Amino acid sequence: MKIQANRDDLLKPLLMVGNVVERRQTLPILANILITGSNNRLSITATDLEVELTTSATAQLSNDVEFTLPARKLIDICKALPQGADITLDIDGEKVVLKSGRGRYSMGMLAARDYPSIEPSAASESFTCPESVFKRLIDQTSFAMAQQDVRYYLNGLLFEIKSGQLRTVATDGHRLALCDADFKVSVSKDMQVILPRKAVIELSRLLTDSDDEITVDISNSHVRITMGDTSFTSKLIDGRFPDYERVMPQGDTHPIAADKEILKQALTRTSILSNEKYRGIRFRLTENLLHLQAHNPEQDEAEEEVEIHYTGPEMTIGFNVGYLLDVLSVIGTEKVAFAVVDSNSSTLVTPSDTSDSRYVIMPMRL
Repeated sequence: MKIQANRDDLLKPLLMVGNVVERRQTLPILANILITGSNNRLSITATDLEVELTTSATAQLSNDVEFTLPARKLIDICKALPQGADITLDIDGEKVVLKSGRGRYSMGMLAARDYPSIEPSAASESFTCPESVFKRLIDQTSFAMAQQDVRYYLNGLLFEIKSGQLRTVATDGHRLALCDADFKVSVSKDMQVILPRKAVIELSRLLTDSDDEITVDISNSHVRITMGDTSFTSKLIDGRFPDYERVMPQGDTHPIAADKEILKQALTRTSILSNEKYRGIRFRLTENLLHLQAHNPEQDEAEEEVEIHYTGPEMTIGFNVGYLLDVLSVIGTEKVAFAVVDSNSSTLVTPSDTSDSRYVIMPMRL
């Protein structure tokens, strides 16, 4: 059996699925990708048993094919070949020989019948959504997901689906990010699902700013997202996400308005001399002026002043500067708004002209 393809046509889908393959696997076959083909079309699949990604490539086939190959080796060979190179894959027994130009590369394959597949149950809810909207919801919030938290439900991203609204929420217990998208979602009931961290990161890579429609199918334990000829399937985290509305600042707040880029640059400079472990920075608020202060165990100190719009009481608040910079990096407006209560309460950060994205940052003791 023989496959003929162009290196560029093959490399793009290989790189796409290659991100799913873990370098350290408990099952040897999970280091491989599954390649099946018929009617001059290849289907390429990778899985780590938590997420599965399938996409396709054009090729000329002498027969229908089904086999697996080591993902990293195949990708590295294709990357090293010249652009536009022609590739031939000859399947002979338990070996696949890749030929291109004067090069010949022989790789062992494992049986396709042993390749695991994620088979979700029938979808209980299904809806379509513009790809750009889904990407924005992920990109505006995913940075706040926890990493390896014992509260496993925090190691993912909450999707809250209601008729007329789709919302994402992420929190690691010290900060929270929330983003809304208002469009007609056709679902029979309101629901919440939690996508695991790896699935969210892979989706962020896969999605583009296109306005093409994607299809989202949700079952009891899985979600499947179809983007053209690419299908992404992930297990869902079985857990109850915390009541995020409770951490929103309550009571009277004092508004602050600032130029986002000026504030971001000042924070970046000040953070250079902050404690490398705790990243603490001190906000001292006076009328229309923000004083930034940072220091570290080596007795280095940094101070900056930023002009802001603020008429509330004088107060000092400690923040993790990394959390602030993460928020300012995803806000797309020129101005940014803060709502502060006091030095011991959480602070709400939003773009200046919209409330569809909200960010809550807890204070820290300095």
